[in-house]
Amino acid sequence: MDTKEKVIITVAPTGAWPSKKDNPALPVTPEEIAADVCASREAGASIAHLHMRDAAGQGTMNKETFKETVRLIRERCDIVLNLTTSGDLAATDETRMAHLIEIRPELASYDCGSMNWMHNSLFLNPPPFLEKLAATMNEHGVKPEIEIFDGGMIYNALHYQKKGLLKAPLHYQFVLGAAGGLAATVENLVFLKGLIPADSTWSALGIGKGHLPIMYATLALGGHVRVGMEDNVAYARGRLASSNAEFVQRAARLVREMGKEEATPDEARRILGLRGPEIKPAGGARP
Repeated sequence: MDTKEKVIITVAPTGAWPSKKDNPALPVTPEEIAADVCASREAGASIAHLHMRDAAGQGTMNKETFKETVRLIRERCDIVLNLTTSGDLAATDETRMAHLIEIRPELASYDCGSMNWMHNSLFLNPPPFLEKLAATMNEHGVKPEIEIFDGGMIYNALHYQKKGLLKAPLHYQFVLGAAGGLAATVENLVFLKGLIPADSTWSALGIGKGHLPIMYATLALGGHVRVGMEDNVAYARGRLASSNAEFVQRAARLVREMGKEEATPDEARRILGLRGPEIKPAGGARP
């Protein structure tokens, strides 16, 4: 099947905010995250978007925690790794980028603008930081995943593309339903899709109750999808998800119902123009 008929399923297993009080199955240690990610790979995910937690369970940008988690994943499976640059609102600019320099992941998040976050804090991504982050990614061969919470962030991305800091074709991740950003509605998804250049690739997610409507609409519009406990701890009304793999299994079923197939990691690499992993897995991955 041509890669045009392949759908990339990204799993976001942890995030920075959900806790085991929200769902006891949430993975938070390097060992838990690695096991969860590789189970999600077996279920059909081709990309893992990773956040780290400290010993108290809070979001952290500690590069050693990233390195240990990446090592454990690479020992077990070949999934594409997409590392966050925004796992701790108090982190310095340097801390937000240090793990990229040492690990050189294939993908990393590039949150293309500042916003009020959850009506209680500021998520700051000012122009000097975005320019420095783009330069660091370019230097170390990391493709930015352009995180979009509002329409103006797309115009920021186009500005940095025009300046040569972001290299076309860009890959966008529409994040809908975060308090302070665009609501998780099909109308907003269609609006955002209409703003990006024709050569772009894109994926979308809806937080919480917007999860399924946005996934259905994204598949109908030809996009890629993201699922996982970072964005939604409940599998259905009144029932918590048993694992991140359960979310991936449902997404894969919906992809196949539409006459398409879930992309393998290597197919995702071809679709997004990635360079390939630095370290090959020890074995046991689904071909």
